[in-house]
Amino acid sequence: MFVGDFGFDLMGGGDARTASLKRIDPDGTVSVAAEGLQFPNGMVVPPDGGTLVVGETLGNRYTAFDLGADGALTNRRVWASLGPEVTGRTTEEVLGQLTVAPDGCALDAEGHVWAADAVGGRVVRVEQGGAIVDEVAAPEGLGVFACMLGGVGGRTLLMCCAPDFYEHNRAPVREAVLVATEVAVPHAGRP
Repeated sequence: MFVGDFGFDLMGGGDARTASLKRIDPDGTVSVAAEGLQFPNGMVVPPDGGTLVVGETLGNRYTAFDLGADGALTNRRVWASLGPEVTGRTTEEVLGQLTVAPDGCALDAEGHVWAADAVGGRVVRVEQGGAIVDEVAAPEGLGVFACMLGGVGGRTLLMCCAPDFYEHNRAPVREAVLVATEVAVPHAGRP
C-alpha cells in the first residue's frame, strides 16, 4: 500500500513544500518510496499491475512510476500534465496557479483516470498525456474531492462533494453529499 505525506498543512494554510510517498509493507514496515512530490494524493494501479499513477494535487499533474514486484518504484515520469508547473510557495499562491488539482480518482477500462478536481468543482476524465476528454460538474456551490466507479456494470461515477476542503469549515457541519451519474466506460477490471 502507498500513502502520500502531504508535507504541510494545506487545510490550515501552511506554506507549500514537497512531500514523500510512503510504502507500507504487509508486515507494517513503512519506507519512503518516492520524494519531491507536490501533495501526492489519489493513486491507481492499471490492471497490468506494473505501474503506479499518482495524482499531485498541488502540481497540476499525474506522475507514473514502474511498480516492481517488491513494491519498489522506478522510472518516474509525468503521466499527464494538466497545467503549467506550479511555482508558488504559499497556499494562496499555489491554489491560484492550479488548473486541475487531482484529488481522489478512479481508473476506467480504457485506461483513463477520472479525477476529482479539488479546485474546479468537477470530475475530469484524463487520458495519458493530459487531455481532458470528459467532465462532470458538481452541483452548484460544491467541490468534488473524491470519486469512484462502481455499481452494476461499473458505470456509476460516484462523486464526494462538499462546499470546500478546509477542515475547520467542514468539521462542525454536515454539508457533504454523494452524487452519482452514469458514464459510458466502466471501471478498470482486474484480469
